[in-house]
Amino acid sequence: MKDSQDKKTLAVNRKRDVALKLEAREETLTAVSSSPASIAPKWSEPTQLNQNQVDRTNLEPQITQIVLNSSDPEIVLPEIAAALGKAFEVEYCVIAVMGSDRATIQTAYWYPNTVQAPLTQHPSPLLGHLNIAAILASPDPIAIADLGAETALEQVNNSEDLPVQAVLAIKTQFQGHVNGVVAIMHSLAHCWNASEQERLQTVSDSIAMAISQVQLQRQVLASSGHQALLNQLTMAIRSCTELEQILKLAIDGTARTLQVDRGLILLLKYTEPILKRDSQKRIPKATEVTVVCEWPTASPSDGNQNAATQLNQSFCLSKCGLCQDAFTNAPRLIAIADKHSIPSGDPIAEIASIFDFNAMSALLLVPLESQDTVLGFLALQQLQPRPWLSEELALVELVSAQMSTAILQFQTLRQTSALVDERTYQLQSILKLQAKLYEKTRQQVEQLRQLDQIKDEFIATMNDQLRNPLASMKMAIHMLRQPGQSAERQAKYLEILDEQCTKEINLIDDILALQQLESNKSPLLLQKIDLKQIIDDLAELFEKKWGAKGLTLTVDLPKRPLMLQTDLDSVDRILQELLTNAGKYSDLNTAVHLCATHEVDPQNPQIVLTLSNTGPGIPLAEQEHIFEKFHRGQGVSKQVIQGTGLGLALVKCLVQHLNGTITVSSNQISHSQLWLTCFTLTLPQMQG
Repeated sequence: MKDSQDKKTLAVNRKRDVALKLEAREETLTAVSSSPASIAPKWSEPTQLNQNQVDRTNLEPQITQIVLNSSDPEIVLPEIAAALGKAFEVEYCVIAVMGSDRATIQTAYWYPNTVQAPLTQHPSPLLGHLNIAAILASPDPIAIADLGAETALEQVNNSEDLPVQAVLAIKTQFQGHVNGVVAIMHSLAHCWNASEQERLQTVSDSIAMAISQVQLQRQVLASSGHQALLNQLTMAIRSCTELEQILKLAIDGTARTLQVDRGLILLLKYTEPILKRDSQKRIPKATEVTVVCEWPTASPSDGNQNAATQLNQSFCLSKCGLCQDAFTNAPRLIAIADKHSIPSGDPIAEIASIFDFNAMSALLLVPLESQDTVLGFLALQQLQPRPWLSEELALVELVSAQMSTAILQFQTLRQTSALVDERTYQLQSILKLQAKLYEKTRQQVEQLRQLDQIKDEFIATMNDQLRNPLASMKMAIHMLRQPGQSAERQAKYLEILDEQCTKEINLIDDILALQQLESNKSPLLLQKIDLKQIIDDLAELFEKKWGAKGLTLTVDLPKRPLMLQTDLDSVDRILQELLTNAGKYSDLNTAVHLCATHEVDPQNPQIVLTLSNTGPGIPLAEQEHIFEKFHRGQGVSKQVIQGTGLGLALVKCLVQHLNGTITVSSNQISHSQLWLTCFTLTLPQMQG
């Protein structure tokens, strides 16, 4: 910003100096014009001079006023050209401004008298008839009376149909440096007199000062515009979250600042995410070049001759010699002022059709490189031939550097984001797996806790069930050993001893039987039985057992026999255990219901028995564990209900041994605190 302010100050000071010099020159010329001796011509005049052709006292003050009064540098030289044209009464007046390299024409301004010579409004056709090099080499004005007869200024490839015939041209110099060319032209042959040549040479100094002033103002404006563009890009890179926004801003700002006809941003797509150039600068064959941004973005309906979009079009890097040259020689840019200047044998002559060299004559191709990696290209194109100035090249190099940084930054960010997403996904998967493992472990711990609880309950139960009979037997044996026992008491102790020994044997038999059933080592002794007869015998037995508790057993059986081909002992043991369990968990003075029915199925005839009782019930959470060995429901110990927890487990194994099924349900009776528990047993009617 300080450089821009310094240039603005310099422009103001120079504008003031130019005005002072122009005023001083005006006073000198006025004094010289009053002296008759000073009017001696430098060249002989073939015709009588017309003093009205050139207004000596009015032209330079006009130039001074134009420079002082014009705030826009772009209108200064056109106004001066118009003033020259009118003053010299010519059809054309061209003021060409040299570029910063002082070798090429940067811009040209002209004054056409459209009434006498209605030509195109672009000065290039007129400049094409001038040998600029000859004009720059001559210290004096070059006067051509008839271009048809003389060829000193005519280019070799010009058309024979010349728009002008007479030319008077001179270079302009400021502070010892050539900065432009001034040419006045007639459409017809004209002999330029010495006064006209002298006057043009005299006024060239004022025009040189004006050109210098315009160039300085342009530099100030261009520097401000360039700095504003770079600042805007810097802020965009810091704040924008999308690379596309930054690229669009860069190509739009650069194209508008340099006033080009078309701009493109092309990115390389490597076979790998980022590929650095090797030491031999070989071209990666599989690399693809794609247009990601373009300017302008007009549609064909806008009437723009460059409306055909190149966006998203691609080509292989190895198919374009121009891009290959830019790739291998990066960061050096390629500046083509005129397509006709490219030799046919040049490797860059092989140009991808995307650049449309048939329509575009000038091209500036800048590699987008960062950390020795070519990321893409910035391409600027002009319809007409255009010399690319050093300050313009400096600007696009700075813009390309910022774009390269942004592209690499976003590519790195994208790769980092993808890596983070991948790692996050992996971490989430690991966490999910850990959660499943944790849940599995928790379930296993819970099962172990339950098994530990079952073990404790089993040990406690076995302690009672095994030790109590043994204690009773030991007490009976001890009493029998006492002398003087009566025969009656001896018989009672023997009966206790026999009963407890039988209970101990049955408990051990249950454990062994359950072990054999679980290991599938228990054989089946199949025989034909009548289930009704077994149920009748058991009903009579259990009614006697339940008399003290006030329980009753109601049996609902069909009239016809319930014949089964099965193992008698297994069926009898199943029914005994179910009835025993029903008696334990029934409330006093209630009824136990036993029902048997046929299920007619030709493929698999079955007999279904249901045994229900009214009592405390079984919670839903306990129902799935009710058939596990050594498992006893909650509250059983508190209710002092005798049992080992093996009965229902033995029932489950016996039912499966007979290819049957057994289920349990327990539901609270409405308007009551009692529960109805029901066991449903299904047995195949004929066992194979």
